[in-house]
Amino acid sequence: MDYLISTDPARLDVAAIHGYLSQESYWARHIPLATVERAIAHSLCFGAYAPDGALAGFCRVVTDRATFAWLCDVFVLPAHRGHGLGKQLVRTMLAHPDLQNLRRHLLATLDAHCLYEQHGYTPLRYPERWLELAHPNPYPAPDAS
Repeated sequence: MDYLISTDPARLDVAAIHGYLSQESYWARHIPLATVERAIAHSLCFGAYAPDGALAGFCRVVTDRATFAWLCDVFVLPAHRGHGLGKQLVRTMLAHPDLQNLRRHLLATLDAHCLYEQHGYTPLRYPERWLELAHPNPYPAPDAS
């Protein structure tokens, strides 16, 4: 199947992106729609589209477009898995002109190390230099009342 990858924000199906992130992802479960909208507005986003134009996958890059990029919110919808679309998304992202000659690209993943290692990502060279300010449950489940 031929997929189109685009950075055109007008093409993004924000409702579908929010639906996947808030209901299916392990990293953003229950994320509010307004938070997804704000994140998309301030990031370089890549939508992957099936031949019928429907969203098939997505990734987002938080970047200053000069020195740093953080790849996040990468997903391929279940109906489109197994066609190499994740690899295509990462290749397209890495080739984007605004992401060339950066000092560092980062990402975090629970289970897709093999995908990213194919594209040159490696464990942190000096993890002892990195610190984080983490909020383990920033999007609690809505009240069932």
